[in-house]
Amino acid sequence: MRDVWLIFVRSIRPTLSNPVVLIFGLIQPLLWLVLFGPLLNSAGSWQWFVPGLIIQLGLFGTAYAGFALIPEIRSGALERLRVTPVSRVALLLGRVLRDVVVLVVQCALLVALSTIFGFHASVADVVLALVYAAVLGLSIGSVSYTLALKLKQEYAFAPVLSSTVMPLMLLSGVLLPMNQGPEWLYTISRINPLSHVADAVRAVVNGDFTADSVWIGGVVLVVLAVLCLLWGTRTFRRANA
Repeated sequence: MRDVWLIFVRSIRPTLSNPVVLIFGLIQPLLWLVLFGPLLNSAGSWQWFVPGLIIQLGLFGTAYAGFALIPEIRSGALERLRVTPVSRVALLLGRVLRDVVVLVVQCALLVALSTIFGFHASVADVVLALVYAAVLGLSIGSVSYTLALKLKQEYAFAPVLSSTVMPLMLLSGVLLPMNQGPEWLYTISRINPLSHVADAVRAVVNGDFTADSVWIGGVVLVVLAVLCLLWGTRTFRRANA
């Protein structure tokens, strides 16, 4: 835990010294909020749309985190950390923890700004939704750093992300209800774990804790986090052996 904290502090210092990073991370979901949200003019549309933006921010906010590791690999900074007594697993978890903290702050700001447009939820509901977002960020961030460690080059890392992140977002139903599309598309979307997480966050934000989607999304999210962390920690141990 001490090593995780050391790597976390090392990773978050540039963000604290330049808070603009937080603001730019909010630009995309804010654009969706301002330019796309008003098109959903049905009653309660903001209660449906804002949780989807939380999932979108959790996906995009951490999926590209691995880009920050590639320069460290190229410059030899990561190699210098490898020869220190610091835990090899901490090299992953410390970085992911930084991304999760930034993600939670961005999601909280997004929810606060959403109230201007008519979104409303209790503090307890929002906190629980942020927990879902944090665990999602933990999963996606672990995969991002693991892929960066394996691929080691931006030209290889970028197409892998572009070919996976966008389909995951579109098939998660964060922008439009998937049950209003063709049956085959809805069936494919249910294979996407993010669709179950999105359903859970929507139910939580609206205080519907008895919905099946709450525990289904929670189970899917825990399993996803365990698998991603196992893959990530195993890769970092072997790469740094």
